[in-house]
Amino acid sequence: MPTDTSKQHEMERALNSLISTLLDSQKGFADIGEHLKDETLKRYFLAESLKRASFRGDLEEILHQNGVHDIKESGTTTGTLHRVWGDLKAKLGGGDHALLQTAEQGEDEAKKAYKDALDQDLPLPVRQLLAEQQAHILTAHDYVRSHRDVLAAK
Repeated sequence: MPTDTSKQHEMERALNSLISTLLDSQKGFADIGEHLKDETLKRYFLAESLKRASFRGDLEEILHQNGVHDIKESGTTTGTLHRVWGDLKAKLGGGDHALLQTAEQGEDEAKKAYKDALDQDLPLPVRQLLAEQQAHILTAHDYVRSHRDVLAAK
């Protein structure tokens, strides 16, 4: 049976991993949103960037409540590569479809991060919050994918 200390460390690792992913996602939505030509998509992406910042804040608050005050504010290497690739596509004239492809790849990473976190043995209130955030992430992924598919069909 795991000790309370090991459960605490497991939760810290899971939340810190999600915080890094959300930071990537927040930056990715903002960066791609700046390059999108479609105004509706641009507004959606900028709003999603703010939503990811809010999700990060919620997770950081849980860590603070549990005595963790040293939270890394850095994303992942994969996230950085996605953003660089998205910027390159925009500069090369890849258009909104190419940018949405990059965004969907980033959302695949976010989906995986939430699945991995929810596979951990976390306290019920934390699981509930993560499940709510995950539902939003899944909806955002589907929104990005459907708009990418519409642009591909044109």
